[in-house]
This record gives sequence, C-alpha cells and structure tokens, in this order.
Amino acid sequence: MIYVTNYAQHKLITLAMDGTLISSFTDPELLHPHGVHVTPAGHVLVCGNTSNSVIQVDHEGRKKLATLLSQKDGLSSPTSVCVNKNVDQITVGLCYNNKIIVLELQ
Repeated sequence: MIYVTNYAQHKLITLAMDGTLISSFTDPELLHPHGVHVTPAGHVLVCGNTSNSVIQVDHEGRKKLATLLSQKDGLSSPTSVCVNKNVDQITVGLCYNNKIIVLELQ
C-alpha cells in the first residue's frame, strides 16, 4: 500500500502498489493531515495538523480505529509521527514550536 496525505482536502489517500485508488478517508479528527507512518505491525498512523491529533486507521485506510493522541495530550500542530518498537515509544514532531513529544507505549 501507498499512503498519501492531501492537506488541502483533509484526506488520507490509500493506493495499491500499481497506483489504483483503494480509498479516500476523511474524519473530523483529521484536519490538514500531514505525516503518516506505518508501524512494523502494519498499523497506519496519521497526524491531523489543525485538529491536533494522531489517529490510527485500518490497513486499507477506510476507517478510523482509534485516536491515539490529541490536544489534551499536549499536541499542537503535529506534523510527523514515528513508532520505535525497540524502545516502545511513539515520537511526534510538532510544527511552529520546534518540539517533539515522546510517549511510552503500553
């Protein structure tokens, strides 16, 4: 799968390896999507820059499975997300304030 964020249209686009459209996903918690990361376990994580959120969607990008982080967790304009399975941490890069948030996974 290939995952592409469409910032202006608030969408996560999922494509097959041959470029065929699989899905076009929108959600109120995914405003101005910016960064996308696929974990070693196949979980798809997406940053909502304006919605101040990191959500998890299914492998085909069709539905939201969970909201992992939000503004109440200290997110402000998240732009990148990465999971480090070796130390069980999620790292989120924030725009405009040059900070990162590192959280332990449970």
